Amino acid sequence: MALAWLCGFAAVSLVAFAVDWTVYKLRGSPHSSVAVSRFMEIPLKGQQTEYDFLGTANVSCAVALFPQDGQDPCWHLRRNPTNGRTWRAAVLGPLPKGAKTAAK
Repeated sequence: MALAWLCGFAAVSLVAFAVDWTVYKLRGSPHSSVAVSRFMEIPLKGQQTEYDFLGTANVSCAVALFPQDGQDPCWHLRRNPTNGRTWRAAVLGPLPKGAKTAAK
């Protein structure tokens, strides 16, 4: 019984994506842009994290129900304007002995 539900759900999902892709391509792959907030995630001592606000940026999005052409759907970015990409700051350890730095 559970396998039948799973197969039915997979089939409906596949048909929904195929219809969305077809409509997206027939409409000429429409794109739009949405202003999203950008943050940088900085790891701190003690397993804590600091988030620094980097500002807002216009992000290109696909006018579709599902992600298309590697872009998030516009409806998702409009509903979640702070869930754009979060950049992680690189955590660098101490320099090895004898290493030269660029700053003088």
